[in-house]
Order: sequence, then C-alpha cells, then structure tokens
Amino acid sequence: MVLPAGSTVPPIPQTAALLAALGAVLWGLRRDGVRVTDHTILALSPWMVAGATVHVVYQLDVLPSAVAPLASSPAVYGTTAVVAGFVWLLAGRTTRPLWWLAGVGVLAVLVPTGVALAVAAAGGTLTLTVPLLGVAAGAVMAWVTWRLFGAVRPSDATTVGVAGPVVLFGHALDGATTTLGVDVLGFGEKTPLSRIVMEIAGALPTADVIGVGWLFALVKLGLAVAVLALFAGYVRDEPSEGFGLLGLIAAVGLGPASYNVLLFAVMTPTGF
Repeated sequence: MVLPAGSTVPPIPQTAALLAALGAVLWGLRRDGVRVTDHTILALSPWMVAGATVHVVYQLDVLPSAVAPLASSPAVYGTTAVVAGFVWLLAGRTTRPLWWLAGVGVLAVLVPTGVALAVAAAGGTLTLTVPLLGVAAGAVMAWVTWRLFGAVRPSDATTVGVAGPVVLFGHALDGATTTLGVDVLGFGEKTPLSRIVMEIAGALPTADVIGVGWLFALVKLGLAVAVLALFAGYVRDEPSEGFGLLGLIAAVGLGPASYNVLLFAVMTPTGF
C-alpha cells in the first residue's frame, strides 16, 4: 500500500467511543449468530473499499473537524467496521440481508468517491489514466491466477467459492497499483515488509529496466494463492470461521488497493 502520510490516532474520547461501538457491534453480531459464507465476503467487499475512499477524503482535508479523526488511519478501519456491522445487524431483519448489506456498502463507496473526484476536478488534479490502468492490470492478473488455481486445485476452488476471486482481485489490484505508484508516479512505499521486497528487487540487474514493483506484485499474488490453498481445508471443516478469516485476508488487499486507485486519481500530478 502506498502511504503518503503517517498514521495518526484520534483523541482519547473518540478512540474510546470507537472501541466501545466496535465492541457493541461485535456483541450484536455474535448474539444474532451471523454465519459467514463466501457470498457474505462478496457482500462485504464494498465496505472494504468504503473505508479506503473515506480515508482519501480525509487526506484532502475537507471533512468536518469533529469527524475527521475517525477517518484517519488506522481509525478509519474501525469506523468502517462499526458502520458496516450496524448495517449488517439491520439487514439481518430483512428477507435479503446480503443484498442490503452490499447495496448500502456500494452507496458508502460512491458518496466519498464522488466527493474526492469533485474536489480533485475543482482543483485541477483529477486524472484517471493510471488508476484505470491499475484496475485493468489487477483484474487481468486476478482472472488469470484464478483460472490457473481452478485448473490445478479444482476442489479448493470450489470450496472457497466466490471468496477466492475477491481475495485474488484485492491483492492483485494492490500489487498492480503499488507497482504503478512506485515505478511510474514516484510515490514512496512506507509499509516495512513491502519496502523490503522492493529493496530486494532494486538490487537486481533488472531494476533499471522494469523497476522494483513487479516483485511486490508477484509476492502478493503468490501469498494470496497460498492462503486460498491452505485455508480451503479450514473452510471445509469450519465454514463460518474459515470464510471469516478469508474475509480479513481479502480486506487487507482490497482496502489498500482501493486507496491507491482513488489516491492516484485525485492526487497524481497532471501529465499522467
């Protein structure tokens, strides 16, 4: 993930309130006995994107001061989890809970994305070429990898269901956008492990020709495939817990990837 600014922690009262709200939502979901399936992960995927888009709006410094700290990193992930969990609880009272969960999640993505794009357009910093290229590259990488995974391990692919493509797309998109951000746009990578991978790539003779991001993208995809293969058995034995963990794996790929996409669209220097 490309991080242009350091992480911050909200003031103690807001942090305490956020933690209390998170605890209450988790208690409510546990009380309702919610079950996690591959379709649940698909329904939650817009929320993985929503938190990232809200944080980009925070970076643009247009949020009211009263709520801005809750959109900082890493607080924004907790804030998003609280809202998503609350919507999940309400959706559980309907006849189509996953449709409602996904639908409200899409709305939660569109609103901050629209705000960010409007601010960038007004400021003359809006550019879509690199973000769209990143999305296209990530989609192709995920599709090819999923087809290969299904051919080599068809039983595991069937077991993980639609959670598999969500996991692969999230991490493929993160790899593709981070590569573009570092090698094309000149953004810095501040995540320690990612930086180490890129330093290794930078020491190779190919660095001057193809850059350093390719190795990070390859490692991301390799780890995602390994996780799917390793977790397939867990999903068969404990479906709800296994899919819940796969959901977390999907989130740590799709969230940073979505952040990169919108960040590049609204903060990239003109000319790209």
